[in-house]
Amino acid sequence: MHELLFILQTLGELVVSAFLLRLLFQVIRTDFRNPLVQAIVRLTNPVILPLRKVLPPIGPLDTASITAAGVAEMLLWGALHLLLTGAMPSIGLLLASSAVEMARSTLSIYLLATFGYIILSWVAPNGYSPAGQVVADLTNPLLRRLRRAIPVIGGLDLSPMALILLIYLAQMILSERIRPLLISLE
Repeated sequence: MHELLFILQTLGELVVSAFLLRLLFQVIRTDFRNPLVQAIVRLTNPVILPLRKVLPPIGPLDTASITAAGVAEMLLWGALHLLLTGAMPSIGLLLASSAVEMARSTLSIYLLATFGYIILSWVAPNGYSPAGQVVADLTNPLLRRLRRAIPVIGGLDLSPMALILLIYLAQMILSERIRPLLISLE
């Protein structure tokens, strides 16, 4: 049973992450000619393109990607809850838990991107790669803000470490404060 839950959760989180990445790529205005970005777009097109006919974007916000990620998260969370407890969760609990999980997944994407940024800065500091460009596009807006507050010390940029700490803090708040609060309201 644990193996089935692991497989279901892993595959579900990959699907949700693909939709969230597509949304983030549009928000940060990354280069859509990048092969990695094109792969995510092609993978998500079968769901997103039909949804766009019903849900047009609101300004720069792609409502189809948000809806696809939300529905995928609700299906995942509902299936996991059903397998664990034998009962379907209430709609309120499903919506609240899915919103928290989508936020947690977005933070996990940024966490992985920040670790990728750190590793690439050691391995290929001035080299170009499609993955490196996506990582830079994701992390640079946040790192620029942190660099204004945290000066470079002896040639060492501490802003990626500060970002990692902030992401871990936000995930902790989501898991230990917000999720229990939402569950208790249900």
